[in-house]
Amino acid sequence: MQRKKRKNILVILGVLILVIGIAIFGYLSDAYEPHQSAIEALQSTQNVIVTEGEEYIRFEPKENKYQAGLIFYQGGKVEEEAYALLMRSLAEKGISVYLVRMPFNLAVFDSDAAEKIINNHEEINNWYLSGHSLGGVMAASFAEKNPEQLEGMIFLASYPAGDFSAADLDTLSIYGTNDEVLNTEAYFEAFESLPKVKEEVIEGGNHAQFGNYGPQEGDGTATISVEEQQKNTVNGIIEFIEASAEN
Repeated sequence: MQRKKRKNILVILGVLILVIGIAIFGYLSDAYEPHQSAIEALQSTQNVIVTEGEEYIRFEPKENKYQAGLIFYQGGKVEEEAYALLMRSLAEKGISVYLVRMPFNLAVFDSDAAEKIINNHEEINNWYLSGHSLGGVMAASFAEKNPEQLEGMIFLASYPAGDFSAADLDTLSIYGTNDEVLNTEAYFEAFESLPKVKEEVIEGGNHAQFGNYGPQEGDGTATISVEEQQKNTVNGIIEFIEASAEN
């Protein structure tokens, strides 16, 4: 009788573990997919060569005007290709861009991905690290530990989770006024002690339109187009890098 009872308990535990495992796998496997416009941006043009690798997608301009490289961490549960249009637009302005491929589309699994890219591309003199949403949080964790490897940090609808003041990095923050995913209370608390932060607020922009993957659950409705939000983002980032290059 006892043996049968133990067997039933083991069966129940086995079923529970299986169900939990399926649920976790389902969560990790589900992600916002890129729209066709982003997929098309993975094609090389006359001015930008796009190279897809196992660890990142590289957008290489015909001329790197600033000897600069930007490494980008995607938002949580968003496929990295969804940012291809934004990345190629940045590369067209004259910087090398590295769009990281994160395990399960979550930067928490490889927050130090920038390290290998930096070490493998010694031709780049000035490195900038950026991320959207959760990607920005995890990028900041790398920047906090390795500020000497970077010229600046760029947050898109994001903020550092830890004490970022010791990094002493030039920092750019961009977010939209209609963003309802961003925790604004945590955002302002994170940045209030950082004097070197430049802030760009996109009127009418929301959380999702930094990428091309459609509406995001819980987000506000944008009153500007994806194209306009990303154009403002590109201009803000390039101005930030230009100012950094002059210093």
